[in-house]
Parts: sequence; C-alpha cells; structure tokens
Amino acid sequence: MPRRSDLESILVIGAGPIIIGQACEFDYSGAQACKALREEGYKVILVNSNPATIMTDPEMADVTYIEPITWPMLAKIIERERPDALLPTMGGQTALNCALDLAREGVLNKYDVELIGASKKAIDKAEDREKFKAAMTRIGLASARSGIAHDLEQALEVQAEIGFPAVIRPSFTLGGTGGGIAYNRDEFVEMCKRGLDASPTRELLIEQSLRGWKEFEMEVVRDKKDNCIIVCSIENLDPMGVHTGDSITVAPAQTLTDKELQIMRDASIAILREVGVDTGGSNVQFAINPDDGHMIVIEMNPRVSRSSALASKATGFPIAKVAAKLAVGYTLDELKNDITGGATPASFEPTIDYVVTKVPRFAFEKFTQADDRLTTQMKSVGEVMAIGRTFQESLQKALRGLETGVDGFNLKTVDPDTIADELAYPRAERLWYVADAFGIGMSLEEIHLHTRIDRWFLAQIKEIVDTELSIEKRKLDDFGADELRSLKRMGFSDRRLAHLWKKTEAEVRARRHALGIRPVYKRVDTCAAEFATRTAYMYSTYEDECEAQPTGRKKVIVLGGGPNRIGQGIEFDYCCVHAALALREDGYETIMINCNPETVSTDYDTSDRLYFEPLTLEDVLEIVHVEKPYGVIVQFGGQTPLKLARDLERNGVPIIGTTPDMIDMAEDRERFQHLLHDLKLRQPPNRTARTESEAMIAAKEIGYPLVVRPSYVLGGRAMEIVHEQRDLERYMREAVKVSNDSPVLLDRFLNDAIEVDVDAVVDNHGDGKDVIIGGIMEHIEQAGVHSGDSACSLPPFSLSKELQDELRRQTVAMAHGLDVVGLMNVQFAIQFPDHENAGKGVVYVLEVNPRASRTVPYVSKATGRPLAKIAARCMVGQTLAQQGVTGEIVPPYFSVKEAVFPFIKFPGVDTILGPEMKSTGEVMG
Repeated sequence: MPRRSDLESILVIGAGPIIIGQACEFDYSGAQACKALREEGYKVILVNSNPATIMTDPEMADVTYIEPITWPMLAKIIERERPDALLPTMGGQTALNCALDLAREGVLNKYDVELIGASKKAIDKAEDREKFKAAMTRIGLASARSGIAHDLEQALEVQAEIGFPAVIRPSFTLGGTGGGIAYNRDEFVEMCKRGLDASPTRELLIEQSLRGWKEFEMEVVRDKKDNCIIVCSIENLDPMGVHTGDSITVAPAQTLTDKELQIMRDASIAILREVGVDTGGSNVQFAINPDDGHMIVIEMNPRVSRSSALASKATGFPIAKVAAKLAVGYTLDELKNDITGGATPASFEPTIDYVVTKVPRFAFEKFTQADDRLTTQMKSVGEVMAIGRTFQESLQKALRGLETGVDGFNLKTVDPDTIADELAYPRAERLWYVADAFGIGMSLEEIHLHTRIDRWFLAQIKEIVDTELSIEKRKLDDFGADELRSLKRMGFSDRRLAHLWKKTEAEVRARRHALGIRPVYKRVDTCAAEFATRTAYMYSTYEDECEAQPTGRKKVIVLGGGPNRIGQGIEFDYCCVHAALALREDGYETIMINCNPETVSTDYDTSDRLYFEPLTLEDVLEIVHVEKPYGVIVQFGGQTPLKLARDLERNGVPIIGTTPDMIDMAEDRERFQHLLHDLKLRQPPNRTARTESEAMIAAKEIGYPLVVRPSYVLGGRAMEIVHEQRDLERYMREAVKVSNDSPVLLDRFLNDAIEVDVDAVVDNHGDGKDVIIGGIMEHIEQAGVHSGDSACSLPPFSLSKELQDELRRQTVAMAHGLDVVGLMNVQFAIQFPDHENAGKGVVYVLEVNPRASRTVPYVSKATGRPLAKIAARCMVGQTLAQQGVTGEIVPPYFSVKEAVFPFIKFPGVDTILGPEMKSTGEVMG
C-alpha cells in the first residue's frame, strides 16, 4: 500500500542531550527519519533541545523547535502547529516517555494527533515490566523469575522469594538507569531506593540474576501486512549481568546452532506480533543458559535503539529510514534497498559475509571515585565498531580504534592474583586481563569458569596470544610474505607487531610494503556480493580482490572523531558532517574515515565514500594510497585527527587548512608564548616544567593558586587547580604519568575572572586573510570551570562594547599570527581590578585552538550561520567574500547553552565542577 495521503504534517520528537545510554545514535536515526518523511512530501515538525545535532539543522525539518522535551512544552507546540501525527520512536526513551505523557494527559485526543510507528498500547505493553511478562507467558515464552514492586516493602518481599544476587530494573528508564545487581541486603535497599526515584511510574522489576548466561539481540522490522525481517543477530561476548551497551558485541551471532537461531527468530517475530509493533523496528533481547540451552526473553524496545544504529551500520540496512516509511503506510516489499541501487526490495533480509565487533569506550579516568564494575546500569560513554573477514581481525581492529593507547592485547599485568580478581568481576579492561591470563599459562577452562565468556571466543583470543608469544621470539626479517600476510589477516596492526619485534612502526610498514602486502577494500552491500552495489561503503581486509574502485575525481578526505568520549563528542561529528556536505555540494568527491557506529558521519549517504576504519596512522595511510586525495581535513574531528596530522604530513599526505606546524605552535606552550609576546597580548603568568623540582621552582615564581595540566589534552584531562605546595607535589606524582614525555604546564589561576569563548572562521586569499567572528560567548560559571561544563550566553550579557571589540581585535591578530585557514576558537579570561569601571577589564588569552571547537554547532544554531560549512569551503580555497559571508551576526535574542552531567550513573562521585570536563552533552534555550 502506498503512503498515507490522509496525513500532511508529522511531529518528530528528538532525544535531547547526549547522556550515558542515549547518545548520538538518536541523532542518526532522527536525521534519517526526517529525511525519509520529507522525501515523501510530508511537513516535518521537529522538537529537540540539543543544538549539537544534525537533525536540528534548519534544512532537516520544515519547522524546528529547540525546546525542552517535556509534555507541557510539546502541548504548546502541538496547539500551535496542529500536526496530524506524532512519531515517537526515533528519540529514544525520552521521546517514548514524552509521547506516553501526552497521551495520558489527553493532549493527543484534544488536538486529534495520531501516534504512528508505535501505538500507546504497544509502548505500554513493551515498557511496563508486568504487562510484558504477562504477554510473554501468553505466547508460551519464558521470562526470568521476577516480581513487581512499587515500594521498598514490596521489593523485599519479592527478593525473599528470588534470593541473591537479584537484578533491579526500573520501568520506563534508559540504559538501565537506577538499576543494578545486588549481592546483599544493604546493596539491594540502596538500589531499590535509587530505582524507585529513577522510574517515572515508581515501578521496579526485581528478577533472578542470570549471570553467566549468554546474551543475544535480534533486530526485527515488521510492517502492517505482517511482513517481518530479521535485520541482524547480535551476540554479546560478555555474558548476562553486563548492560548490552557496556558489552563487547559481535554480529552476526557466532556461537548459536542453526536450530537455536531459528527458534530465536521465530520468538522475536512472535513477540512483535503480540506486543503490537506493526510499523517499524524493534530490538528483542534473549538469554540462553549455556549448560542446557534453555532460552528466556529479557526485554524488547518498541523503537529504534543503540543496537539498531549498530545493526544499520553493520549491515548497511537503514533501519530508521525504513521504519519511518513503514510508519506512514508503506510495506517492506514496496521499499527499495538503496545500497543495491533498488535491485532488491527492503523485504530482503541482509546477508553479511564479514564479522562486526563493537567495543565500548569508558570514562572512569574522569570519575576516579566511581564504582567501575560493570552491571545492568550502562556506564560507557562511546563505542567503536570494526569490520573484518574474521572475528579476530575485527576484534583487533576495534581495539586499536578505541584510542586508549592500546593497539591490540597490550600487556596489563603478569600477577596471577590481580588477573584472577579482574577476571571475576567484569570491568572496562577485562578483555585484556583474559589475554594476560592466557599469557601466564591459565587454561581455557579456568578462564571460562571465572568469566563465563563462551569457550569459542576464548579460543579465538588464545590463538592471538599464542601467536604473539611465538612471533616475539623471532625477528622481523625472518618473516616472508605468506607469514606476514597471515598475521595481518588476524588483525595485527603494524604498531603491535613493531612492539613485539622491538622495531618502529615505520620499519614494519616498510617491510610489509617491500613484500607487496597491502590491504584490499571490500564493500558493505547487504547481500554478500550477490548484487552489484552503487554505494561505496568500505572496510579493509587482507585478501586478493579489491572492490574500492577509486574514481579520478578531485577528492577530499575528512577524518572523523572516532569513539565518543567526555570532551570529544557529537559536536565534532557535526562539524565533520558539515564539511562533507559542503564540499559535496561544491562538486568534490568526499571521503569519510571514521569508526563510530552511532554517528551521522558514518551513514552511507553522508559522504560519497565511507571507509569504516580505525583512525590510526596505518589505516589512514593505506586509504590515502588507494584514493590519492587532493587534500585531507584534520581540523574537524577533535584531538583524534590532530594527533595524526604531523605523521601524515611527514608521509607526504596533503593536509589542507591550518598547517600541522601552526596547530603545533598553538599547542606548544613555549612557541605560543613567543607569538603572544610578538603580538603584545597578555597571558596569565605561566611556566613549563618537566620534573617535580622544576615545577616547585616555577610555582614559587608565579605564585598560587595555579592551574596545572599536561600539554596536548582535550576535555581538560588531568587538569587541576592547586592552592598550595602540598597539592602540587601530589599532582606531579600522579599526573606526570599522563604526559607521554610531554611537559606539565603551570598557569596562574585568575580569581574572580569572567571566561569568554570566541569562535571565528578565517580564509586565505592572495592579498592576505579575512577573519569573520562567528560568535562571542560569555561563560556563566567563573573561570576555572572547564568551558565544556560551563553554561554560556550568546551574545554576552555583561561585557561592554569596548571589551567585545578588544576581544575581536585580539582574535583577528592571533588568526593572522597563526596563519589559520578554517575554524579557530579562542578562550579569554577578563579580570576587573577596578570594580567601579566595568569597561576597563584586563584581557588575558588562556588558549587558542586552530580547529573546530565544541561550541561550533551551538554558535551555528544561535546565529543561523553554518560555520563548519563555511570553514570547509575556506580550506579548499574559497574566500569568505566569494561565499557571501560578511560581517558578524549578533542575534537580537539571547541563546544559552547548558551542560548535562552523568552523575546519576556514578553515585558517590564528587559533583563539584573544576577544570577537568565531566559533562556528556548539552542543551540550548
């Protein structure tokens, strides 16, 4: 049946700020849904409070509201816009809960708004733990032994029947918020109190712990004619007890028998029918007892989820786009598969001839007091995905894509007691301790008993460790082409091999190239190469046939930001997407390299060509070798590509925009000091120290309080304010480890100063440079709170015109001095020694970043000027004048950005803000 003609306008609810458990995968799904609905001619009204999203760009919807996602606010928008329908399945738990509130409060009935994608009844049945359990019993599927509680007394009664350990799951929450596994009464009481507060309906499900059972997920899509397809099966490497968002996951499932897989398929489809999801995607989670094969249903999400974003990227099947079209009346057989150029319909289940591994990225270094044991409450802040022909290849690629300083199974310890402790409790680094356990001779059976990880996965890891132990004893030159190629097929990076052979990465690369060993690129095509594919979505592997087929067009590579983390999140992905879109509009072929499955940048239609690869020197150089680009952009992906810039340049890669040398000048304290001295600009008194004694002498010269930090960090990593010598001594002992042989920077801390951020775009033309100020933002918190954690206002609310003009003058001077081309961000602090005269502040330069900053999306939304697109065009040689960009836009209204924090996930962590960034997301009003 074709699209519904009785609907004209559709309201889409976004997911709001990035929080743990609800990250930029919902920007990806929301952006896809908006595009799909507009393609069909509907008027799209979007509500989202997060300015750092692609979906809130003006061209994504007909009307965009950057407003809080609460039912009273949505009621006002519905009253004003009068949409015909509401699509609540694209904005995570936030959107679902808000839609239920609107239905409950009678708003949808009053204005005759239809819920599409999922009915109120279906959402209720899937999300209400008691109703879901009853529904499973009706269709003959088993659930865990459990009971429902609405207060502590009821919870203790249920627990008495179930015993310990007990799992606490609050209803209608996301990422397991407020839940956990309790091993004794004290933990149980505390978790229940937290869970009752977290659940909007004050309802808890208390269930038996299935720790050690295997966990699986099915991504299912169903249309209104009851056509169902399984897009992807996903297996969790970590057994039950770890939230699936914190688990290493593998697609397709590796350890199920064909019979088990068929039973799970049939059960998934039966669950969608029973719950009543009739137009769209859902995710169903199962547990299987490895001892007897007994299967139970854990839960389902009647919406697109984190897993559906992963499944979409893993298979090339755009679940959110298809779900949006099914919600307006299409059936699966009527929709064409984009990737095969319409040769197959969407009702063809994807077939994949490769293995995908997702590994989560954690931020416990930011929350040192947090309990780092992994439980049913999600704690990871990002994830990386890798594709390989084997599990070993995709796992090793994912590990090096994490950017945590590892390039494979780097040794953690050889101490048997530490290893035994780390195996018993799942923590962020358990996988490395599994490898260490094999390294010291523990048996596979022993490790399985400790971890309950399936023996098949353990055997794969053991093979990697055994290979490392055997090659360590030999030299690089002993290896011929066949042996080296088989190591590369197992996923070993040049850098890991260099470490094992005590060589440099460059020596291993030279030897590999001399033997003629280079990767080939295969396409993700949804059909295991059965049909030709028009979409260039690639991954590397070491085989014979290359499917890259590079073109002869003028092309630009954009390096993405890798996995999300605190300090480097969706804001940088936003800039990468804008760069790709702008250059594509201008006729360049755009090539994206990134390994983050949650983002819009890794959508197959954001750029002309997508390489789903880790952002390491080896992986980028091999792609450059195949593609031969006109230029590579390193300015938009945060610290990740910047760290590669100098090595890429040394290897002859053309970097466009600000040169790596000038980026280094801004980061290198001593060089930057000389520049400011030449420009006659002020900095707070500062020194650089390489040892503890140097730091003590420097501190005496500058005077306390001090801000101390390592050089080259993002998100204020390991940054502190110290007030006396004792604090400084402790810091130097603990923090010098952070500084890969880099010095520690000491600055005088400016008391009672106002901090200001300025974003600017700079072009480069024959006669010099033009600089345009994107926006001046005044921080609301005092100086000393990391700029990513501080609320700020555009335009400034307390700075005089003279002061703002002085900030503009200094920004322009530094843009010229650093020879910036593209984006730059300057952080200033202003002190007012003469309190009577507010116009006479003293301006200090805190730092300059000649790259995209996390404020770019917010400034772009506040002023209506797409800074990242303008900057990308400047980098390929267009001037600001040619783009028609003249003069600064100062809006006649105030826009305020406020940070969003994850402290609910880390009880017991100090919530006082300082120079180290702790927020995961932001909202704008």
